[in-house]
Amino acid sequence: MGDVGRIPVGVIGASGYGGVQLVQLLMDHPQLELAYLGGDASAGREFSNLYPHLFHHIHQTIEPIDLEQIAERCEVVFLSLPTGLACKMAPQLLEKGCKVLDLSADYRFSDLSVYRHWYRIERTDHDVAETAVYGLPELYRDRISDAQLVGCPGSYPTASLLALSPLLKQGLIIPETAIIDAKAGASSGGRQPKVELLLAEADNSLGAYNVTRHHHTPEIEQVCSDLAGHEVLVQFTPHLVPMVRGILATVYATLRDPGLVREDLLTIYTAFYRSSPWVKLLPSGVYPKTKWANGTNLCYIGIEVDPRTARVIVMATIDNLLKGQAGQAIQCLNLMMGWDETLGLPKLSFYP
Repeated sequence: MGDVGRIPVGVIGASGYGGVQLVQLLMDHPQLELAYLGGDASAGREFSNLYPHLFHHIHQTIEPIDLEQIAERCEVVFLSLPTGLACKMAPQLLEKGCKVLDLSADYRFSDLSVYRHWYRIERTDHDVAETAVYGLPELYRDRISDAQLVGCPGSYPTASLLALSPLLKQGLIIPETAIIDAKAGASSGGRQPKVELLLAEADNSLGAYNVTRHHHTPEIEQVCSDLAGHEVLVQFTPHLVPMVRGILATVYATLRDPGLVREDLLTIYTAFYRSSPWVKLLPSGVYPKTKWANGTNLCYIGIEVDPRTARVIVMATIDNLLKGQAGQAIQCLNLMMGWDETLGLPKLSFYP
């Protein structure tokens, strides 16, 4: 028997870092009940076998993926799967009345030709994809509230877009000058074993990867173009940092009005995010650090202006597994259910 009054929720694909974070958040959410854990590769195993530190808290077995059964038992389904799998499951779950939140890239794109070009995956669910809403609440809160299907953003795009959005929406920068220099911890690479994520490879080292071809580039450009009202291309370069959690995105762009100063931009950003409880603008001269956001759903933003070059520098930091993944998905569900978007989400990091 489930908890009376709680909404039954299912998670398909909970074995990764984002998945376990999502499970933990669902277990602690006052309005949600974790009714189903699914995954073919790990079916039949206790979830605590995958994550032994949760043996005393989560007593559920991972079940085979059966969409009929999932739809019978769950009102909401999170798909925490590799890109290319959610699009094969979401249509059937939606048809049976479930709300669906996809944590992969399958439903992030309004133009599936862009998705095909970058991910090399053919799709047959075009009608369903057209109904998907991009799950960045700070920009699309009203659409998310009315959605049945949400494509949750990637972690790099979340940090980058929260830094860039006011500049583009208010026409404050020359869009084609935007450069995003972003750095992330190793958990952003997932739990699958990869040589470049081994301790001996990644520790005491800092390096860029997927330069000019990272899959998050078109996702960032899609939203930037929507905000600017015309096509926008950005230069995005990701880096791997030898730490576990966190993303810091530093954005550079040329101001249209070189007379703008830091205090002007802080005023503009504060107004833009006045209804966004998870975005925190830092005081003048204070720049964000990843540790401040770790373990929370917060995004800290710091702003600087260089009068010599007429450039604005915006720095945004998030926890890649929370605001960049599982926490943001819960934030979207809160909106879809008509609840306060902060419900059940952590607000303070453990420091230091």
